[in-house]
Order: sequence, then structure tokens, then C-alpha cells
Amino acid sequence: MKHSKRYRALKEKVDTSRVYSLAEAVKLVKENAGARFDETVEVAVKLGIDPKKQDQMVAGTVSLPHGTGKQVRVLAFVKGDKVDEAQAAGADYVGLEDLVEKISSGWTDFDVAVATPDTMAIVGRLGKILRRPRPLPLTSGRRCGRSRQAGSVTAVTRPVMCMRRWARYLLLKRN
Repeated sequence: MKHSKRYRALKEKVDTSRVYSLAEAVKLVKENAGARFDETVEVAVKLGIDPKKQDQMVAGTVSLPHGTGKQVRVLAFVKGDKVDEAQAAGADYVGLEDLVEKISSGWTDFDVAVATPDTMAIVGRLGKILRRPRPLPLTSGRRCGRSRQAGSVTAVTRPVMCMRRWARYLLLKRN
């Protein structure tokens, strides 16, 4: 296959017989970046394990140092004294009747909705709207150390911050 002039020029700058350190490799990639979009760098790590053996399985996640750049907006359906708790937990929008009316009229400027069990009689009317691709449906705090069934409704105080992390993951997975 014939390569372009740009490819051949970049290939001349890289010594394929040499093993570069991580710092040198990153510097080389940044110097040679020339596309009009964010270029991708792939890293292959040879671990020397047998993936067929259960005790040698490798799995994990990576937390990016500066996040993903997406700010997740959490809406909490609460009433009574739980309003202050939800705001202290970090919910962006807190309320019940006013938010139900606002969402019924077409407002969906949030990513995650959480609700207390005592509000579900009112929030249940929004089922069709909340099932749309955005905002995310009501979810439980199961991924935050809870043992509830996925999709169930939980108390708001603790799960709000967990919902932010879970929503960030789902938004990245969708995009």
C-alpha cells in the first residue's frame, strides 16, 4: 500500500529500532500531532499472564485526573425535610410539585433523577418522559454499595453523589 507524504515524513522522525520511555513517547506524539481533531493514542501492555486462568484475570477502571469534562446535573424529587438533605448532598434541582409541572411541560435540562419512595405516587406520572434517552431514568444506589434491585427508588440523601458518578459513566458509555 502506498503511503502519503505526511505519513512518510512522520515515519522518518521515529526510530523503530529504539524503545522510547513513556515521557519521550508522549513528547514525540505531541510534536508530530497535525490533525484538526483530538488524535488518539493506543497503549498496549504485555502483562505476561494467562487469561484462561481465573486467578490471573485482570480487570479494573481508571479515574481520569481531571474528570471527563461533563458536568452531571442531578434532579431530586423530595418533599418535607428531605429538601435540605438533598441540597446538602449536591442535587442541582430539588423539589416535587414544581419540578413535576416543569418536566410535564417539556423541560429536561438534567442528566439524572432520583426520588424518595414517598414521592413516587406523584413522580410516577412522568414515566414516559423520564424513559427517553436523556434524562437518565430513576436508578437506585446499587452501584454505590447498596444491595437494592436496579431501577428501584431509594432514599435521596446518600445516593445523590453516587448518581453523579454513575451518570458520568453512562454518559460516556452512550457517547
